[in-house]
Amino acid sequence: MIIILNGPQNSGKTTIAKLLQKHISQLAHVEVDGLRRFIYWMDGVDAFSLSIENAILVAKNFVKKGLGVVITYIFSNDELKMIAESLKETGKPVYIFTFSPKMEIALTNRGTRKLCQHEKERIKYHYHTGIHKPSIGKIIDNTNQTSEETVKAILEHIQKDMPKITSTFKIRDISKRK
Repeated sequence: MIIILNGPQNSGKTTIAKLLQKHISQLAHVEVDGLRRFIYWMDGVDAFSLSIENAILVAKNFVKKGLGVVITYIFSNDELKMIAESLKETGKPVYIFTFSPKMEIALTNRGTRKLCQHEKERIKYHYHTGIHKPSIGKIIDNTNQTSEETVKAILEHIQKDMPKITSTFKIRDISKRK
């Protein structure tokens, strides 16, 4: 299975990806920002385009080796469609979740993260351009959810499709968790 976590900066993508790895066996995390760091010297637009392309290739390779994948980044609607189309050839289900907390929540310091003014302006830009409301995938308003509640919502959505999934992934029982 392939899970794509999308949403504005500071919406919880990395936190949720790490928690998903605790709940789903054999799940690799591909962070597009991490791939961007390999080419830190390259112009932003070209670098992010290449990083997304590399994330797709890395995800395909992980799937080929029998792993599940969670990909995290701030994707546009068109990027989400392109990624989903590119990953179809793996034959594995692709789940897209976009986190959409209220902007005033995304603009606050959450957890240990302290936002600088540049990051706050970038978050406002994400909301202005509609990153938080794509036309593809499931939108999760995680404004009033704990991280575990967001993970539970994702796992419940995925488990509805479990009979269709013919992989070796095991989703740990979430019914006993709060």
